[in-house]
Amino acid sequence: MHDIRLIRDNPAAFDAALARRGVEPQATALVTLDEARRQVVTELQVGQARRNEASKAIGAAKAKRDEATAQALMAEVAALKERLPALEAEEARLGDALQTALAAIPNLPLRDVPDGADENENVLVRQHGEPRAFNFAPREHDMIAEPLGMDFETGVRLAGSRFTLLRGPVARLSRALGQFMLDRVAASGFEEIAPPLLVRDEVAFGTGQLPKFAEDLFRTTDGRWLISTAEMSLTNIVREQILREDELPLRFCALTPCFRSEAGAAGRDTRGLIRQHQFEKVEMVSITTPEQSEAENERMTRVAEGILEALDLPYRRMLLCTGDLGFSMARTYDLEVWLPGQGRYREISSCSTGTDFQARRMNARYRPASEKGTRFVHTLNGSGLAVGRTLVAVIENGQQADGSVIVPKVLRPYLGGLDLLESKR
Repeated sequence: MHDIRLIRDNPAAFDAALARRGVEPQATALVTLDEARRQVVTELQVGQARRNEASKAIGAAKAKRDEATAQALMAEVAALKERLPALEAEEARLGDALQTALAAIPNLPLRDVPDGADENENVLVRQHGEPRAFNFAPREHDMIAEPLGMDFETGVRLAGSRFTLLRGPVARLSRALGQFMLDRVAASGFEEIAPPLLVRDEVAFGTGQLPKFAEDLFRTTDGRWLISTAEMSLTNIVREQILREDELPLRFCALTPCFRSEAGAAGRDTRGLIRQHQFEKVEMVSITTPEQSEAENERMTRVAEGILEALDLPYRRMLLCTGDLGFSMARTYDLEVWLPGQGRYREISSCSTGTDFQARRMNARYRPASEKGTRFVHTLNGSGLAVGRTLVAVIENGQQADGSVIVPKVLRPYLGGLDLLESKR
């Protein structure tokens, strides 16, 4: 959500920032709507003041036995009482229209975000690790993992397309990955949370999933939403609160199932685990002051990178361009892991700063120690990591010619010392 006062003060800068995201100018329409609302507010305030003033004057006129003046004042008060509800309704209508318009506009990119139309113009920040040299043709995960317990057929039979049943060795490896990543993130200073998986409208609005991306979510019959990411629950922990400055930063993490309709992904990644309706993910969320935000974005990204390094997975960090930036985000680093079966890097984590965009939608503020007023917090979120995609990366990078998979050393304690996944068929 954007501050209409800032748009009023510098409409050209606002439109210029939107243009970087390919969005048409909005400032003139927004300011015009706000001016109409403010005019109604002024008229309403003048009318209310006059009603109160005239009401008092009626008693004074009657005390002086000035019946003509009293009757005129009573008629004026009656007219105002008829007029004021219409003004109140018009103020509410214009206010709602302004909020709706503001809610549909994406966050503004930070200055260091490169301009670009789509993912092809993202910028490489750094690369870690060398892809393994295989002495055989590496296969994609869906070809390797079926004998290990990745059951696509049963998943589809139970729930339809983009669902998979994990059993035996692969189910154990998936559980180990989730526990290992959650332990790593929690050890980095993030408080572990077990959040609700169903949330209200205002929660989904707060993080920017509503109203624009309703079709990407699953909704229950009682009007709640299944979370598409634990970011929704974790970020809203501070909604409608005023925090102390010395409480910040707050850091939360959770390992949860996530549910996405993948409405815009028809025909993409239909095989395997890359794009599922249900998947698990470790999520990190930070709540900071504006001054802490920059360093926290780097810190969070390094936590996610540290997990990939511990798993000995080659990856690269990409700075997303304006055309690939998420709706609520002002800057995003994507971590892309090397998948030898596909012969390319694929996204496995996004670590982003939303500046105060989500905080305004949630009305989440803090009180600076040296100021009387309050300021909006900054919110950040990142994957640490997506369990299914990490499972894909471990399987593809650890595959052997005989179909077995080497278990990364850091995962072996979670698997009772098991160092190799082998087919049980």
